[in-house]
Amino acid sequence: MEFKSFFKKNTSLPVSDSKANVPDGLFTKCPKCSKMILTEDMYLNNCVCPNCSHYFKIDAKTRISMVLDSGTFEEWDVGIKEKNPCGFEGYPEKLRELKSKTGLDEAIVTGRGKIDGNDIVIGVCDTRFLMGSMGEVVGEKLTRAVEKATELKLPLIVFTCSGGARMQEGVVSLMQMEKTSAAIKRHDKAGLLYVTVLTNPTTGGVTASFAMLGDIILSEPQALIGFAGPRVIRQTIGQELPKGFQRAEFLLEHGMIDNIVERSNLKKTLSQIVKLHIRNKDNRLAEYKKYLEDKWANLKKRYADIDWENAQENNLSAWEKVKISRDNKRPTTIDYINRLTKNFYELHGDRKFGDDGAIIGGIAMFGKMPVTVIGHQKGVNVKDNIYRNFGMPNPEGYRKALRLMKQAEKFKRPVICFVDTPGAYPGAGAEQRGQGTAIAENLFEMSDLKCPILSIVIGEGGSGGALALAAADEVWMLENSVYSVLSPEGFASILYKNPKMAEKASEDMKITAKDLLEMGIIERIIPEYEVVSRENLIVFCMYIKILIAGFLIDKGSMTAEELTEKRYERFRKM
Repeated sequence: MEFKSFFKKNTSLPVSDSKANVPDGLFTKCPKCSKMILTEDMYLNNCVCPNCSHYFKIDAKTRISMVLDSGTFEEWDVGIKEKNPCGFEGYPEKLRELKSKTGLDEAIVTGRGKIDGNDIVIGVCDTRFLMGSMGEVVGEKLTRAVEKATELKLPLIVFTCSGGARMQEGVVSLMQMEKTSAAIKRHDKAGLLYVTVLTNPTTGGVTASFAMLGDIILSEPQALIGFAGPRVIRQTIGQELPKGFQRAEFLLEHGMIDNIVERSNLKKTLSQIVKLHIRNKDNRLAEYKKYLEDKWANLKKRYADIDWENAQENNLSAWEKVKISRDNKRPTTIDYINRLTKNFYELHGDRKFGDDGAIIGGIAMFGKMPVTVIGHQKGVNVKDNIYRNFGMPNPEGYRKALRLMKQAEKFKRPVICFVDTPGAYPGAGAEQRGQGTAIAENLFEMSDLKCPILSIVIGEGGSGGALALAAADEVWMLENSVYSVLSPEGFASILYKNPKMAEKASEDMKITAKDLLEMGIIERIIPEYEVVSRENLIVFCMYIKILIAGFLIDKGSMTAEELTEKRYERFRKM
């Protein structure tokens, strides 16, 4: 990495955790495992302890050298004069002392640079300057950086580490929360990418403003993140906190952040995210479709006994298709994502309660076009099924899906959904957290989402739990998939008072692809050569790619207003 050569030229760089350095700075003591580390080795290991993996706090310039291309950083807005709005005794002197000691202008460094050749605006907080607290100058520097990013139409990446609002500046410091948030809102309305990387610690007014407003929120491992810090909680309500509370891993589990990224992978991850958000007007979809068709022409010769373009349903009964759709050998959403797209980057959490494993989603490339991909995810073994809740989403799963769809709308990305669920999870907790509301909100928002939406039923399409990902411009079904108002067992229990009559119910309910195409519920049946499985997925997905390319070319020619109007008309006639 570039920062390794940077370190060799700057061996006197201070590290805020290294109070136990030997006088000549040759060694640094790890505050977690207490072992002595050769300081150069520590820097060459990304400032991570090689013994216990403790993450040292690092200064802003080292951080910048780690993630930006060498020699590309241009610092902005140096020299803004501080005020002392509360007349706090000794505050001006403390600021002068910190400037001299740290070489910093304030607790944040802002500017412009490149990541793997792509321009970005960056802001990096530094805890050496009053614990990275946000006073008027920090708020002003960040706001100016956001405004310039908006003017230049550039992505913005901010590294946070802060004790929160700066107490010495009173309510003036508090107002920086709104000032920075308002600037970020304008950047957001301009359709631009904002990524935050939370580092240890990120607390108080910084957490409650710019830190948690990213389109994508990343964190370093074990970072302390919270509004009220542990000491404040203990002092205020006398409550002892559970182990791991307010750490990055806790926030990921509870749906508040997208991912935890190790420092060694940070530049690569940020580069991937930036590239996935570059608007390439020349995505060459027609050229990509032609390329796929040429490859398909050769493959199709091997499967001449099936008419892919004029699908005729096989003679299997509805009940046989129900059983096939539930088979754990059937490919799952992630299998299709991996075959149909590349560079998939998974995003986590609903930003409210949790990260539901029954819904998977993120950003990927379809040819040269960024797309958002979302789907129900079943497990492939007992352990995985338990984690995935057997493909039955909770409210937080649907809210995660909606968050990703709204993000796709902002960045003008098409949405491809994969439907495969027995239905929404019917548990008490799901009801308490608003299962019906979560599904309703998806239907409400998807009806007017101003980007193309394609939904493909790849297995089971169970009730409203399936429809929450299928309020699309077009719905396609695999030949051996099913789509129903209720499971055949449930239908039989209610209407026939006998769950053993599920086989008859599956026929009466009209749930096969052929039934639904005839009823005008779906637009296309995707034929399966034999029964699709993970073993024969490569050829099968080649054909689906051609269909998706055609869909994107067709919908890409429409305005947002035309898309939403046609989507409304589609459901209005049902």
